[in-house]
This record gives sequence, C-alpha cells and structure tokens, in this order.
Amino acid sequence: MKIFLVKSKIFLVIALGILSLPAAAYAVTTLSQSFSGSSNLTPGSLVSLDKNSSDAVEAANTDNVSNLYGVVIASDNSLLSVSSGQTSQVQVATNGVQQVLVSDINGPVTAGSPITASPIPGVGMLATQNVKIIGVSQSNLSGTKQTYKTKNGTTGSANIGTVPIDVNVSYFYRQPDKTIIPSALQNVANSLAGKKVNALPIIVSTVIFLIMIIVVSSIVYSMIRSSIISVGRNPMSQSAIYRDMVQMSALVVGIIAVAIAVIYLILTRL
Repeated sequence: MKIFLVKSKIFLVIALGILSLPAAAYAVTTLSQSFSGSSNLTPGSLVSLDKNSSDAVEAANTDNVSNLYGVVIASDNSLLSVSSGQTSQVQVATNGVQQVLVSDINGPVTAGSPITASPIPGVGMLATQNVKIIGVSQSNLSGTKQTYKTKNGTTGSANIGTVPIDVNVSYFYRQPDKTIIPSALQNVANSLAGKKVNALPIIVSTVIFLIMIIVVSSIVYSMIRSSIISVGRNPMSQSAIYRDMVQMSALVVGIIAVAIAVIYLILTRL
C-alpha cells in the first residue's frame, strides 16, 4: 500500500508539473532535422532543399520555391532533433508554430495569410498565385522598414519582421476572382489575348460578336431567299444568281474578318 501511495504521489507531481508548463512550451515543434547549410541561415529563415544534395538546404526564394522544405530554428527550440553530426549544421522544422521572417513585398501580411518564399533569400511573403507555401500566418506583420537585396541583385525596401506561422508545407491554389464573366468565356479571351483580360473588353467584344452574327445571318438568309425566288421566276437567271452569291459570300467573309480583327484589338489593347 505504501508503494502504491508513493507512486501515486510521483504521478501527481509529474502531472502538475506538465500542467504548469508555460503555453510557449506547446508552441515549439515536436521534431526538427539537421541539414548542412551556410552560416547566414538565421532562425526564422525559409529554406529549400538543395537540388544537388539530399542533406543540404539553402535560403528559399522565388527561384527554388518548388523545393520549399521548412524553417530554420534554434537547436534548443526542438523537443526532438535528428542530427547527422556534420559541421555547419542548421535545425529545420517542418511543423509546429514557428517565428518566421516575413516581408510585405507582395502585400500586407495578416492573420490567415498564406506565406511563400519571396525574392529576398530566406524571407517569406504573401502568396497571391498558385505556389508552394510554408504555412499560414497566425498574426499581422508589424515589421520595420528595411532595405533588401534579392538574389538577382535588385534592391528595394519593405517592412520585414517575424510572425508566428503554423508551418505546414503545401500547395496554395488561388481562388478565381468573382466576376460576371463566365469562366469559359474568360479563358477564351485570355487565350486570344495572351494575357488576363478585364471584364469591360470582354463585354464589348461579346457585343460586337453578337452583332456580327446577326448581320451575317441576315445577309445569308436574304441571299438564299432571293436566290430561290429568282430561280422560281426565271430559271434562266442562274448565272446571275451565282455571281450575286459569290459577291455576297465575299461580303460575309469580309464582315467576319473585320469583326474578328476589331475583337482582337479590343482584347489586346484595352
């Protein structure tokens, strides 16, 4: 009985100790892995797997975002780490809520924003297109204005800071914008213009196309009707009817060509 009471007290002490842990203890990741990496990969940096090595990472950017893997963390922030024992190692977390370097280079970052790699090596940004993301922001970005330099040497300035992100590498698919234009018609217009076309040029082009259909249909109907009537009245006038049909057909082809050219100019220029 005494042994049972002692074990019960020990279990109670352990349980109370776990319950008394600060909330931050639950925010650290449960697992991190050690990779070879450069010394400038500071905690919070986004990293991608090196395409030439299976055990090395590099600062993530828009060029290697397809290999986006995780976030660099301090070694003491991992409850369980796997290390290869090599030099120049960095601990990379692939889950949990982590503090991540983020910028507003692609728009303001708020709670719920999907975060992907940016042109700034190791720094994330708002994802606005179909792309691989590191996770979802848990708060708004309130960084400081800093000058940055991209991998290509371009310089600029943006607010850069850290935000907690629920790390879960996945693909982000941008929802299509709500518009009065049917998606099929939008896709046709985009294909013809070779770019995304706004609603107004599509509406104008559609009106022109409908007018063309009405005019061409009226001409064809009149041509067929007058030919039938002419043949019925004078069977010997077939040569004149054929000549008129060729002229009217040329007129129809011309109308269609002009309408198509106008529609193309509207879609590409407006």
